[in-house]
Amino acid sequence: MTAIQERSTQAREAHKVTLIGAAIDLVVGLAKLVAGWLVGSAALIADGIHSFSDIVTDLFVIAATHFGRQAPDDDHPYGHGRIETLATLWLGGMLIFIAGGIAWASLTRLLSGDVSTAPGFWAIGVALVALLAKEWIFRYTLRIARHIDSRLLEANAWHSRSDALSTLVVLIGLLASQVGIGWMDAAAAIVVGVMVGQVGGRLLWESGQELVDTALPEDDQRTLHDTAMQVPGVEGVHDLRTRRIGGEVLLDLHIVVPPRVTVSEAHEIGNAVSRRLRDVFPNLFDVTFHIDPQDDAGETEHSLRPGLPLRADIEGILDEAWHGIAAWHDRVALDLHYIDDHVDVSIYLHALPEGQSLDDAAQALRDASHSLTWVGRLRVWQGPGKG
Repeated sequence: MTAIQERSTQAREAHKVTLIGAAIDLVVGLAKLVAGWLVGSAALIADGIHSFSDIVTDLFVIAATHFGRQAPDDDHPYGHGRIETLATLWLGGMLIFIAGGIAWASLTRLLSGDVSTAPGFWAIGVALVALLAKEWIFRYTLRIARHIDSRLLEANAWHSRSDALSTLVVLIGLLASQVGIGWMDAAAAIVVGVMVGQVGGRLLWESGQELVDTALPEDDQRTLHDTAMQVPGVEGVHDLRTRRIGGEVLLDLHIVVPPRVTVSEAHEIGNAVSRRLRDVFPNLFDVTFHIDPQDDAGETEHSLRPGLPLRADIEGILDEAWHGIAAWHDRVALDLHYIDDHVDVSIYLHALPEGQSLDDAAQALRDASHSLTWVGRLRVWQGPGKG
């Protein structure tokens, strides 16, 4: 299954469970409001409003998962996962707003001495059925959320759990009112408000952490590091950075490889690291690796340091220094290795100049380039060359 097909499948699963939840919220919310109005229970009415707020968030979750699971495009090269993050922020803020309204109204009612009368067992039955229904949709939604790794859907599941818990508190208040403790109804509604507010605060905190690109937990980072180190050819891993976008993880890392391997071999080592990491962390969305010929962890960024000459400049400089040396003019290939702030130079010859050994040719080149401080190791090779 391609990444696009997988996102589409995940979006359909999220929509299905959310629509089922919305239908349950509609039925449960209406039952709570009607029962609360008929028996005069502020806690049951507040809980009904909470259930209707779930419908609004369910619709928002459907829209957010639809757009948030779309494939990357030119304007959004890292995908649309931040849509889910913003939706979770909105959901958390709305929960806090609703919680404040419920708690304030109930506190006012409690202080004024307005107590509830016995609600009757049918109202208690409504609360009990609502509790069971919300607990079921919480478990169902949470299972799907973890299956598709959606923080937004998981947040919506806990929203349903908060409704179930608040209904449990309301049920306790109704039972207390039934036995003559009328003030427990308003007190229960205040507890509902506090619980809903706590859920909203947690959602705001987690979404805010994601928006400021908070890294994965240290254990996960250590696992990523150790996994990369197990790939043959990897001599070190540093500057490993992680962040989340929606339910997906982005990873940047520097991979240290032997300094004289070819570019293509070094790149394939990096590809092997990426494949190994994706096996261990299936929710890795993007892996960006940088190949290092040596471990420069903790050093000043290369772009902030003076640079070494590149091949076009080096060939001109060496041609000026070695214009009178036969080995230079008879070369068939030139390799450059940038190591330890120097450039190691390897020259390949089909045949040595008459009367010269490899050591003689190398020594002549060294003597003629002693003023070039950036030249590191200098070696002369005889053979078929490197094409």
